[in-house]
Amino acid sequence: MSQFLEQPPYAKRDDAAFLAEMNALSAHHLNGCEAYERIWPDTGTVECLEDLPWLHVGVFKHLDLRTAVDGSKHVRTLLSSATSSGVSSRIALDTRSSAYQSQSTLAVLKDFIGDDQQPLCILDSASALRGGRQISARIAAAMSLKPLASQLYFLLEDSNDPSSLKWPELLEAIDGHDAFMVYGFTWMLWLAWVEQVFPDDVVKALAGKRITFVHSGGWKKLEAQKVSPATFDAKLKEDLDPASQVMDFYGLVEQVGMIFPLCPCGYRTAPAWADVLVRDPVSGACLDEDVGQLQLMNTISWGAPYHNVLTEDLGRLVPGACSCGRAGTVFELIGRIPKSEVRGCANV
Repeated sequence: MSQFLEQPPYAKRDDAAFLAEMNALSAHHLNGCEAYERIWPDTGTVECLEDLPWLHVGVFKHLDLRTAVDGSKHVRTLLSSATSSGVSSRIALDTRSSAYQSQSTLAVLKDFIGDDQQPLCILDSASALRGGRQISARIAAAMSLKPLASQLYFLLEDSNDPSSLKWPELLEAIDGHDAFMVYGFTWMLWLAWVEQVFPDDVVKALAGKRITFVHSGGWKKLEAQKVSPATFDAKLKEDLDPASQVMDFYGLVEQVGMIFPLCPCGYRTAPAWADVLVRDPVSGACLDEDVGQLQLMNTISWGAPYHNVLTEDLGRLVPGACSCGRAGTVFELIGRIPKSEVRGCANV
């Protein structure tokens, strides 16, 4: 187990111990994944995070990367949504990493929204669970909330049609509960919850309820409609209990188990078992405060070398600790590299 998973997600971290664990994890993948070793031959222990071997997210569209070691068992493949390219990233999930990833996600979610169990409404179809050994990034993100759910309700008849809300299921979730959660991809949540007209009995049942909306998946489709984050949040919480909240988290399929919620200060903080670098898109040099490509790393990925990934997302590091009180590397997510693929699996 990563030693950092044993502590609160935003506790102050021993950075030397984190580097040592990342070195050991890189060696594990170099020894167990032939393709990774071919990309980074003759790589040994390094003395700073920026020198650790990494992979660009695009590699996972073309190589089925797996780390084979004694006792490892790969049980599923996680697929990105391949919004514009038609080619999905394929992330091999093993039992050990899956346990770590669930622990990671749950710890971060509890820090932001508490640990009270509530009904969970998912803007997807139950048929999305019947993917056998393959599972979509969207349903994986939704199911990360399952440990906080007292009951599950899949609200869509058609996974790809946000207007196909099943009103009886929503009314059942509302009935007898003052508080519940709703998860959806950002654009799906807007189209399903804000843009369509709810029946009068549903509107009446929702009035004054306390809802925690959790969303991920990016803003590209809403930016075209000029929907700002402030408008998004306000519209979702309209006529609800003032204690209702909206949590926007960033993550990507190539970093499964890692989520970076937006804090009240408008920034995101890496938990103790993760870190973030920013690189110049041209030179590759690491940047202190300028905008560049986000590089995400974690200590919980054992079944395949997705522990250190250069993304196509733009961001910048924010110096010092966030005023929300969470320790860890603070960063701002800014957007996508121009002409990069429009992704549907990350706010991911």
